[in-house]
Amino acid sequence: MNESPCYIKSLPLPEKIQQFYIDSGIKQLYPPQGEVVQKGLLEGKNTLAAIPTASGKTLLAELAMLKHIIDGGKALYIVPLIALANEKYQRFKEFEKFGILTGISTGELESKSEGLGKNDIVVCTSEKTDSMLRNGTQWLQTLSIVVVDEVHLLDEKSRGPTLEIVMTKLRKIPNLQIVALSATIGNTQVLADWLKAELTVSDWRPTKLQEGVVFGKSMNFLSEDPVIQKEIVHDTKEPAADVALDTIKEGGQCLVFESSRRTCMAFAKRFSNPKNREHKQINILLSQDEKNKLAEISEEIEYSSDTTESNNLAECIRNGVAFHHAGLNAAQRRLVEDGFKENKIKVISCTPTLAAGLNLPARRVVIRSFLRYDANEGNIPIPVLDYKQMVGRAGRPHLDPYGQSLLIAKSSDKIDFLETKYIHAKAEDISSKLGSEKALRSHILAIISSGIATSQKGVIDFLSETFYAHTSDLSYFIETINECLYFLEENDLIVTDNNYLQATPLGQLVSRIYIDPLTAVVIVEDLKKASQSNMEITAFSLLQVICKTPDIRTLYLKGNEYFENLIYADDHKNEIINFPDLDEISEISAESFIESIKNARILLDWIEECETKEIVENYVIGEGDLHSLSESASWISHAVQRISKLKGFDIQNIFLEQRLKYGASKELVSLLSIKNIGRKRARKLYDNGIGSVDKIKSTPFSEVSKLFGNKITIKIFHELELPIPSDEIDTSPEVPENNKKEINQQKNLFDF
Repeated sequence: MNESPCYIKSLPLPEKIQQFYIDSGIKQLYPPQGEVVQKGLLEGKNTLAAIPTASGKTLLAELAMLKHIIDGGKALYIVPLIALANEKYQRFKEFEKFGILTGISTGELESKSEGLGKNDIVVCTSEKTDSMLRNGTQWLQTLSIVVVDEVHLLDEKSRGPTLEIVMTKLRKIPNLQIVALSATIGNTQVLADWLKAELTVSDWRPTKLQEGVVFGKSMNFLSEDPVIQKEIVHDTKEPAADVALDTIKEGGQCLVFESSRRTCMAFAKRFSNPKNREHKQINILLSQDEKNKLAEISEEIEYSSDTTESNNLAECIRNGVAFHHAGLNAAQRRLVEDGFKENKIKVISCTPTLAAGLNLPARRVVIRSFLRYDANEGNIPIPVLDYKQMVGRAGRPHLDPYGQSLLIAKSSDKIDFLETKYIHAKAEDISSKLGSEKALRSHILAIISSGIATSQKGVIDFLSETFYAHTSDLSYFIETINECLYFLEENDLIVTDNNYLQATPLGQLVSRIYIDPLTAVVIVEDLKKASQSNMEITAFSLLQVICKTPDIRTLYLKGNEYFENLIYADDHKNEIINFPDLDEISEISAESFIESIKNARILLDWIEECETKEIVENYVIGEGDLHSLSESASWISHAVQRISKLKGFDIQNIFLEQRLKYGASKELVSLLSIKNIGRKRARKLYDNGIGSVDKIKSTPFSEVSKLFGNKITIKIFHELELPIPSDEIDTSPEVPENNKKEINQQKNLFDF
């Protein structure tokens, strides 16, 4: 590494932008940042920066994008998570003072989103980018730079293939610079070679990281020479709790990574139980001012939902500790994250998803268990890469004198194992996950539908440019490609004429609406069977079809739910389009069918307006699970409607898409089209005789105001462009609606 300092003032950027960074405290780049710049980042060279968390990867992206924009270019910033997209969007909006516009899109997977083209920087998920490429969005061809954040997620089974295809397509844009930001991985040079990129690898951090193991009452930082030992003063009989209390006493914050939601919540609740030592100790450490601030967050959590889990979270937060996992609703997760960033919440007990890109550093990181459950192999050690991502959260730049990470050793013989396995280990190589038929079939259809390839050779030629082809044997890959082509042709998604490949109308539709071809096959087969048998299709019929498609992230069966749902299925046999003979199919297939029944029941309760509290507690799921399921089902119900129309199937006006989005009965669909009206307000209007948009238009302002108060009623009337008579506006206080705040819905399949 060239050790000569690299100053902001020396960069080829306008003085006002240089001053923007200097005013924010950045006068000189960190050493690895300087190395990346010296290797041609601002000269248009493809770049792969594999450096630790909090070492300034985002700044590198900003500098490169700003240089392009100043020179008349356009930037695309690709992220893996919705939350990360929002975080980056808010950051890049700060450039508006220089006349630089930033846009964001993470939903509307069938839209071309041409309006985004007016922006200089666009932030998108890889799925949204893929959707725009499939739908022929024109402004993408004007890009001059693409930043790919967390590029090591090429290794991730569910999203890696999409990211890989997106990068392969974008690389075809002439004179495009690709800036890839990565965690440190084993085969960075192989990835850099694929991207034809200048590589910078560094383990330098602005805040020193000490990695260690807790055993007994001692923290042993084995990464240091000589080894640093620190005695734990507190004694709660739970080492991770003792570390957390010790951290708070020193004025720091702590992240505790758990292996499951259950243990995540259980750990946090140790601090809210008055009988526990943890509760007594943390109450001694928290000041009254801190307790007051925590009480405010707790009240907001209680207001966001009335479930038992929400109440438990609120009680934990009163005591300075929170839990965080995907089962929480979006508002709850945001409150927890903001409370931690503002140093109000002192400890977060979380599942590993929190390590995946969100900017939540802490003085100490504790990994309570190095094992994770795998459905096929049972409890297995976590990958070193995952460990590195978690411990990378240790140490807040400019706030902490150091960062510390700790594994928990349950016996003395585990200390050496953990030191060798994780502390002194290098991260594994990443590998492409594009090689399976499941991963490939959707992308091959999109390649053909968009005209990128019109022959088998064309498909193979395109896929020969992927990371998979760069690192693996092509003979097996070609075999899988041929299997996918056969599947697509057999199911009327493509046609072959003298080696010329073309997507059928069904294939074009499937590619545009961004669903797995197998999902379309399931929908067509079941609707065809229902049509041929003249079966009366109900909402439950369609929900069960939707819930057995591969695009739905179904909620698994627990305990005795198999038999409970088997009985339900048998009682509703006349509503199930394709009821298999469970004695003639495999155990896995039978379980999958019963799983679809469970998930369809959850969704049926949702659209029949059961209270969220009732649903999540009856099925023992989280609110985040419910909203994720309902929104993905809403998207697939949209696909059902589109496919039905194309194929001429009559599925009646069940209005599933809208009902799933809002959790409402059929009669409320008209009202739900109005902004600021969710299912509870729609129900209140309907029950008061105002059951349609036309009815609202003919109802006096004063009557609607009696239901919701002036503020909401004015918004509704503005939305419908209705006059608001000044003499009818009531100036009395707002009418309480006697319900909890309605949770923001996901906008697409990939939220939460």
